[in-house]
Amino acid sequence: MSVNAAWFAGLLAVFSLFALPAQAELPPDYKVVLQTENFPPFNMADGEKNFARDANIQGVSTTIVREMFKRAGINYTMTLRFPWSRVYDDTLANANYGLFSTSMSEARRPLFKWVGPIAKVEGVLLAAPGSKIENLSSLEEAAKYRIGAYKDGAVSQALERAGLQATNALRDQENIAKLTGGKIDLWATTDPVWRFHARQAGVTGLRTVLVIDRSDMYLALNLQTPDEVVTRLQQALDQMKNEGYGTCNKHPELC
Repeated sequence: MSVNAAWFAGLLAVFSLFALPAQAELPPDYKVVLQTENFPPFNMADGEKNFARDANIQGVSTTIVREMFKRAGINYTMTLRFPWSRVYDDTLANANYGLFSTSMSEARRPLFKWVGPIAKVEGVLLAAPGSKIENLSSLEEAAKYRIGAYKDGAVSQALERAGLQATNALRDQENIAKLTGGKIDLWATTDPVWRFHARQAGVTGLRTVLVIDRSDMYLALNLQTPDEVVTRLQQALDQMKNEGYGTCNKHPELC
């Protein structure tokens, strides 16, 4: 290569560096207000309390979200509250608020900015030990039964969209006593969440009669959250997945 050609190539390289998009800077005091609920084994308070902050919140998704924010270099606070509807409404209404772990349904998709997936779950219908209800092939077959669900949860909303009316509880674990006590015929809940609650209650023999759906769980952020925040968090999560975060190997309690 001639001297002039080498000089010209170097000049192009310099210009190309200036043409690259610069990473947007966030204000020094920028912080995301994260909220969650008791949704074990993904997010939960020590002692299953209805309120907890920061280090007193545990769970698989909590661990993943903390590491995401650390790698992304973004400050945050974390609070666990009750009920879920309050956490959900807060994130809809307030800039720079976020909630986890939640599914991205078609109805919810345009309401938030999303980072994920951070976990996988199944919506299921469970029958009590000794129940004579056989395996079902569709939600339509479940319409003749009394169904208990969790108020404003994704599974409860799936039932509503299918035209089924469920009796909603403010705490999902309340449905265990209702199911085993004969007050409901089926429990519409989430796997593996129900397994944790059943172990805590000392209940065995619950049986899945229908898998309603399978979905991914996400971090949902208020629509006014800067795109730079979403990009950094997603890049951090993608890197973490390559290291095994969210898998049975790293989180055996999921499997």
